[in-house]
Amino acid sequence: MKSLKGLVLPVFVLIGGLLFFSSFYDRNNPNEIHKFPYKQAGLSKNQAAAHLLSRFTYGATPGQVEAVAREGLEKWFSEQLDAKLPDDSLNHTLDSFDALKLSNSQIVDTYPRPGIVARRAIKDGIINKDSIQNNKPEYKKMLQEYMVQKGMKPQQELFRQFINQKILRAAYTNNQLQEVMTSFWFNHFNVSITKNECAQFIPDYERDVIRPDALGKFNDLLLATAKSPAMLYYLDNFSSASAPPEKPKITLKLVFADTTKQAMALNQLKKARQQRGLNENYAREVMELHTLGVDGGYSQQDVTQAAKVLTGWSVYPMGDFSKGKDIISKVIDKGIIAEGMVHDGDFLFTPGRHDHSEKVVLGRHFGPNGGYDEGVQLLSMLAHHPSTAKFISRKLAVRFVSDAPPQSLIDKMAKTFLNSDGDIKQVLIAMVSAPEFWSASALREKTKSPFELAINTVRSLNAQVTQPYQLYTWINRMGEKVYYYQAPTGFPDKGQYWINTGALLSRMNFGLAFATGRIPGIKFDLLKLNRGHEPESSQAALITYSKLIMPERPLDNTIKQLTPMLNDPQLVVKVDKASNITTSPVKDALSMVGDTAGKKARTQVMPKPDEAKSMMAQVVGIIIGSPEYQRR
Repeated sequence: MKSLKGLVLPVFVLIGGLLFFSSFYDRNNPNEIHKFPYKQAGLSKNQAAAHLLSRFTYGATPGQVEAVAREGLEKWFSEQLDAKLPDDSLNHTLDSFDALKLSNSQIVDTYPRPGIVARRAIKDGIINKDSIQNNKPEYKKMLQEYMVQKGMKPQQELFRQFINQKILRAAYTNNQLQEVMTSFWFNHFNVSITKNECAQFIPDYERDVIRPDALGKFNDLLLATAKSPAMLYYLDNFSSASAPPEKPKITLKLVFADTTKQAMALNQLKKARQQRGLNENYAREVMELHTLGVDGGYSQQDVTQAAKVLTGWSVYPMGDFSKGKDIISKVIDKGIIAEGMVHDGDFLFTPGRHDHSEKVVLGRHFGPNGGYDEGVQLLSMLAHHPSTAKFISRKLAVRFVSDAPPQSLIDKMAKTFLNSDGDIKQVLIAMVSAPEFWSASALREKTKSPFELAINTVRSLNAQVTQPYQLYTWINRMGEKVYYYQAPTGFPDKGQYWINTGALLSRMNFGLAFATGRIPGIKFDLLKLNRGHEPESSQAALITYSKLIMPERPLDNTIKQLTPMLNDPQLVVKVDKASNITTSPVKDALSMVGDTAGKKARTQVMPKPDEAKSMMAQVVGIIIGSPEYQRR
C-alpha cells in the first residue's frame, strides 16, 4: 500500500502536465475551428447553415441546410477545408473526357493551333506553301483529312471538354469549397482562351496549377502560376530577356561584299532585336493584380526592375514541331545543362536571356550575376508583403462576405495571412470565425454571377445534367463567358457588374427556360422535390417551392411580388421578347410581363395533370428568375 500511495502524487503530476500541454497545443492548433459566432447575430442554426452554404458552395442541394445543421457547421467547414470527400460518381463521369488527362505537350500535338497544322502539312508535302493563303473548301478539306490521318483534333473540342468538366465539377463535387476557391484563384490569376498563344495550356493551368493549391499557401500558388506556360504566354513573360546588345560599331558593308548576304544579315539582326528585349507586362500585373494591389506602395521603377529580375523565365519547347525542342531536349537528356539553366516540367529558365545586372525592387537588392533564384526570391517577397496580405484579404472578403466588407474584418484576415505564412485555410477560418461574417449586413448581400446562378439552379432542383455545354451557352448568354474574359483583372466580383439594364430579364428568361425543360440535356422532378405532393394551387406552389429553393429566407415580399405573374399563359413569350430589349429599364419591363397576369392567382386551383406540371414549371421558373434568388 505504501508503494501505491507513493505513486499517486507523481501520477497526478504527470496527468496534470499532460492536460496542461494538451490544452496549450489545442489553443495553438492551426487547424482548430472554434464555434462560429452566429448566435450573436441572432441567427438560428439552420439560418447559419444556409448562410454558410450560400457562401462556400454553388448552392445548397435539397435538404442540405438541415443536414449541415445536424452535422455541425464547424465540422462541415473543416471537411470542406480538407477537400478529401469522395467524388466517385463525378470522377466516373469525367473519365470520359480524355482530353483532360493529357499533358501540355500531348495537347500541343493532339489539339494543335491551326497555323501549326498548316506548317506540318507543308513539311509532310500534303500541301504546298503557296496554298496557305487559299481559303477554298478543297484546301480546308485537305487539312481536315490530314488532321484525321495524324490523330489531330480541332482545339474547339478541347475547350468544349474543358468547359463541360467545369460545369459538372461545380454542380456535383462534394468538395464544394475547393471548387469555389479554384474559380476564385483562376479569376484572380486570370488567363484567357482569347489569347491563342496560351489557350491550349489553360486546361492544365486549372488542373495542375490552380486546383491543387487553391487551399494551400499563397506563395506556392503565386510561384506555380508564374511558371505556368499559360501565364508565361498570356502576359508575355516567356519572351522577356535582357536588353539587346549595342549595335556593332563597324557596318555590315565591311563584312559582306555580297549585297544579298548583307541584306539577309541586316534582316536577321533586325528580327533578333525585335524578339529580344524587356517585357514588363507580367511584372506590372504580378504587383498590381496578383499581390500588392494598385495602392501597394510600388513605383514604375519597381516594375521595370522586377521585370529585369524575371527575365529568362520561359517555356520548355513542347510538341513534335516546337522550335528548338530537339536541341534543348538532346542537351538536357545528356545531362549537359548550361550553368544556371533550370528545367522544371514545362518551365525553362535560360540564363543567357537573364539580366545579370544589379536590380532593386521595393528597396531590396537582387544580383548582380544572379539567376533563377532571384525570381523566386522576388515572388516570395511579394507574397509575404503586408500590402499583399491586405489586398488578398480584401478580395476574399469581397467574394465571401459583401461587396463592401468592413475594414475590421479585413484587418483580422490580413493579420492571420501574415502570421500563418499566407496559409489560405487559416485566412478563411479567420474570416468565418469573425462576427462580421455573420452580421445582418452580410446576409444575402452578394449577387450570383450567371455561372453561379446556373449551377445553383442545378443544385437547388437536384437536376441531372447530361449536356453541360447547353447550360454554358445560357451562362454565356447571360453575360459570363467563362475562361474567355480578356483582361488580366478577371471578372469583377461586385453586384453592379452583373445586374444592369436587361440582366434581370435575361435571368428570368433563363429560369423559365430551365424549369419548363427548354434547355436540352437537363432533367429534374419537381414533384419528387416536394416528396410527391402536388400543391393545391399555383399560389400554394409559389409558397412551397420558394421555401424549398430558397430555404431559411424571409419570403413574404418575394411571394407578394411574384404572385401577379403566376397565371399569365403568355409569360414565357413575353419574357423571351422583353429580355432582348435592353433599352427599357428593368423594372418597367418586369411590370410589363406581369401586368396582364390575373388577380385570381391566390385562389386558382391547379389544373389537370399535364397542365399542372406546366403550371408548376412556370412557378419554379418565376422563382429562379426572381430578384431574391439572385442573392447569395
